[in-house]
Amino acid sequence: MAIKKPAAKTPAAPKAQTHALPSYLDHQHLGPWGVYLQQVDRVTPYLGHLARWVETLKRPKRALIVDVPIEMDNGTIAHFEGYRVQHNVSRGPGKGGVRFHQDVTLSEVMALAAWMSVKNAAVNVPYGGAKGGIRVDPRNLSQGELERMTRRYTSEIGIIIGPNKDIPAPDVNTNEKVMAWMMDTYSMNTGATATGVVTGKPIDMGGSLGRREATGRGVFTVAVEAAGQIGLGIEGARVAVQGFGNVGGIAGKLFAEAGSLVVAVEDHTGGICNDKGLNVPKLLEHVAKTGGVAGFKGGEALPLGELWGYKCDILIPAALEGQLTKANAGKVKAKMVIEGANGPTTPEADDILGDKGILVVPDVIANAGGVTVSYFEWVQDFSSFFWSEDEINQRLVKIMKDAFATVWQTAQQHKVSLRTATFIVACTRILHARELRGLYP
Repeated sequence: MAIKKPAAKTPAAPKAQTHALPSYLDHQHLGPWGVYLQQVDRVTPYLGHLARWVETLKRPKRALIVDVPIEMDNGTIAHFEGYRVQHNVSRGPGKGGVRFHQDVTLSEVMALAAWMSVKNAAVNVPYGGAKGGIRVDPRNLSQGELERMTRRYTSEIGIIIGPNKDIPAPDVNTNEKVMAWMMDTYSMNTGATATGVVTGKPIDMGGSLGRREATGRGVFTVAVEAAGQIGLGIEGARVAVQGFGNVGGIAGKLFAEAGSLVVAVEDHTGGICNDKGLNVPKLLEHVAKTGGVAGFKGGEALPLGELWGYKCDILIPAALEGQLTKANAGKVKAKMVIEGANGPTTPEADDILGDKGILVVPDVIANAGGVTVSYFEWVQDFSSFFWSEDEINQRLVKIMKDAFATVWQTAQQHKVSLRTATFIVACTRILHARELRGLYP
């Protein structure tokens, strides 16, 4: 018999809720930061005496905006806008990725840093939340320009990052090579090799086995746990994935290996579908060669936006934030939504999915596999002792299962959604640390 899943409805935020908003944001268009604030409002009634510290969660500790000038290949000088935000460091140094994207904003980076605080606390790794980004379309840069931009950005934010301060990692449009440049730049500026300043590095530079696949593996692990709670079998389950890069691609591969049918995939190039199941290994090869799923011969073309209403059991948004909205959430036919991306579902969409009885497993637990193995990498760098990939995967799976079990139990106890339950667990840990540390001076 299937175990009853938590009540899908999430308590609405207090209607009269107001916030002391920073002057540097557009109060009429708060963007992703506004979404995060709504999520904090929804968890506040469950924080007990710790609610007196809740303003801590609504204010990033530090936000650095930097100018990133570089000389282009044609001799001209270009300037790019860069950010590094440290949301909260009560539980440990800041931890979070760096993304290169043309739509990066301060509001987005602030929200991503805050979600990292929640995510790190949810899986109980000793980090606070941080995030960084450069407002650039990296497809328009040569390799030389990309390297010069990365190195200058690293130098500019070098005053606030470090192995014991804030540890960047890969995110959208960044990878092992970018992390190698960042590590080398920081090391040159400090006069000593500092492998622990970033994670997601190449293996030969102190990177960890299993790191590249960790986020997708975590998504799959949590999905299996959640499916078991609602009586959904993984073998034969129909899976649809938005975004087929490092997260969506690995998750899709693991689902296929477990006997699921990956029936639809969409990315920035287009969509592809096959009701009998796509050949995921061949699709991954196609994406590696062409840069996207469009043109894959193993299925039919799926118009952009049609993925949301595609018949499936498990839907995985694994691209960017703000993808599932009140405009398309009503189309979803899945039994479960597993968030591989950061912040892909708006609060309005959350409520719609809850009313439809669709279980949403939130990003702050579902995609925490990446930062968990980043933690393993950081520990290995400090000790100069490295684990096997099997050891890493076993440790990752245990941490993800334990974290999900705690979140599920909390959801059952309070009869709230898994997102609110994750925030209850994480925010309690963050604010308890804040309370224990007190205020200085």
